[in-house]
Amino acid sequence: MTERSRWRPLPFIALGVAMIIIDATIVNVAIPSMIRTIGLTTTTAEWVNATYSLVFASLLLTVGRLGDAFGRRRMFLLGTAIFVAASLVAALAPGPGVLIFGRVLQGIGGALLLPSSLSTVNATYHGRDRGIAFAIWGSTIGGAAALGPLLGGWLTTEFSWRWAFLINLPIGLIVAFGVWRFAPETSDPTATKRIDFVGALLSTLGFGALVFGLIEGQRYGWWHAKPAFANDSLVRTFGGSSPSVVAFAVSAVALFAFVAVQRLRAQQGKHILLDLKLFEIRSFRYGNIAAMIVSLGEFGLLFALPLFLQSALGYSALRTGAVLAVLAVGTFLSSPFSAKLTASHGARMVVRLGLLLEVIAIGFLGAVLSTHLSLWSLLAGLLVYGAGVGFATAQLTGVVLADVPIAASGQASAVQSTTRQVGAALGTAILGAVLVVSLGRGVSRELGHIGVPADQAGHLADLVATAPAQALPALAGFPDSAAVRAAVDAAFVSSTRAVAWAAAAWVLLGLLATLLLPRVDVTKQAGDEPTVPKADIVGES
Repeated sequence: MTERSRWRPLPFIALGVAMIIIDATIVNVAIPSMIRTIGLTTTTAEWVNATYSLVFASLLLTVGRLGDAFGRRRMFLLGTAIFVAASLVAALAPGPGVLIFGRVLQGIGGALLLPSSLSTVNATYHGRDRGIAFAIWGSTIGGAAALGPLLGGWLTTEFSWRWAFLINLPIGLIVAFGVWRFAPETSDPTATKRIDFVGALLSTLGFGALVFGLIEGQRYGWWHAKPAFANDSLVRTFGGSSPSVVAFAVSAVALFAFVAVQRLRAQQGKHILLDLKLFEIRSFRYGNIAAMIVSLGEFGLLFALPLFLQSALGYSALRTGAVLAVLAVGTFLSSPFSAKLTASHGARMVVRLGLLLEVIAIGFLGAVLSTHLSLWSLLAGLLVYGAGVGFATAQLTGVVLADVPIAASGQASAVQSTTRQVGAALGTAILGAVLVVSLGRGVSRELGHIGVPADQAGHLADLVATAPAQALPALAGFPDSAAVRAAVDAAFVSSTRAVAWAAAAWVLLGLLATLLLPRVDVTKQAGDEPTVPKADIVGES
């Protein structure tokens, strides 16, 4: 590639990544409109949200290996085609069933697209360019998640919820043309074209069951099923146990079997889905641990903050999206500085700087949250938080892949993406539980302070904690409704603060985990290793 042409693929790759990341959050603000127009129930609405993440996370490891064997650009384009077709299915859905089916297909397309995008970047850029490319890729990941609510709110308000999916059609066509025209095809020429079906089945089942348990635990219960689901057919099948605990058991067995099968097949010289020797690389092993912990804290806060802004401060969905977009601004602004700091101080130090900024920003937000929160204080906290995400996310990716041979880019990228997705699911589950428990207790406590009878306070606390959108309008019917609403708002403040402190603690733990990272140079690529040969560029458009 020439000096000028080598950067042509990157904007299209980044746009493709932004498309699939935005789709994980864009639907949230469109759900109420979907309920009104195509008759979604509470359960189907939850599955419209959950299905995409569930399928996406469960398939990443399986499809990541395909890029090494069949070509990373080819997998990227296939993923883009499936994602665009799925978006059209979802946009035209006449009812919940077709919509959920469209989300399943989107998850398949996204799973093909994400690891192939990162492995393409890793195999295409060399030297100092790798640090810049990783900064752009990572900033896109961090910023796109915050843009989803704004884009979804605007499209739903001004047009229709269907445009939350239709917008992917022109974007996908642009992405496909740019990647086909400018991105080189890279692969591992020694990789077998055969597929490890047993490994694929076990990894998909293991990660799918894990993410299902994390997503549904708050709804069904973490051990015993909640009373509300006593007659649910799924609960009766498991003898009253929560489906989540069964999912965790299935996940543990499947993932244990996956590791055992991969080791056995490797000893027998058979083709495998994942080379477990990659985890002997210190930067890869500890980088993935740090990435999962950091994702837990980052995504958990993004789950709680929109609820606080809309429920306690009365922001509209569109205004909430606009406020959260400041996080994306901070992420994108930090991107050019990330590459420069990496060149002068190393990727490990930039990751630590980013995580430190995140801890400071989340702690600041936790300290200033109130019903009289200044907009400028909120924006300042989110801007610094976004800058931290831009530094940490971009260069942590580079650290994870720094010592991985290029031939293993597909599977290594898939592992990195999977750990982030599992971390995000853990964050939503753990910090979501913190929010629900502290909100329920806070509402009950605050209502008790103003003299609401204990049985009424308990009932309202349960309703606010589990379905705030339905509970808050009902407060107007209570005697002295202004005092009741003030009490509920105070509970929202205390519970969101609890989530913020918990998120800051997890990110701080991620910062401490980076102390285990070795010093790496992301501008250099790993040399040949016995089990994982280096890839060649096998063609270029």
